[in-house]
Amino acid sequence: MTWEIHFYNEALQKEIMNLPVGLQARYIHLTQRMIKYGSDLGMPHTRAIGDGLFELRLKSKEGISRIFYCTLANYKILMLHTFIKKSQKTPLRELKIAHLRMQEVKKQC
Repeated sequence: MTWEIHFYNEALQKEIMNLPVGLQARYIHLTQRMIKYGSDLGMPHTRAIGDGLFELRLKSKEGISRIFYCTLANYKILMLHTFIKKSQKTPLRELKIAHLRMQEVKKQC
């Protein structure tokens, strides 16, 4: 079964597509693998955060980016939030945005 990639909103999709070229290429490569093999590619590509939230880990010469996502019924992956990583630890603010969006979406399902 193949998976489908969806976005929380159009603004997020544009933000992801406006990442620096190296990060964008990495995103495309990894999401193609997710479509074929599923949402959990394992480290160093994906990591479970907890409570159904995951992160897609992008790294290139331009820097490091994270995209938070969750899974939905019928083999759907929903991209929730992205940010450029500037410190070792994931900022709590970014994590909260992803959690709130995931809760909002799962309530609607």
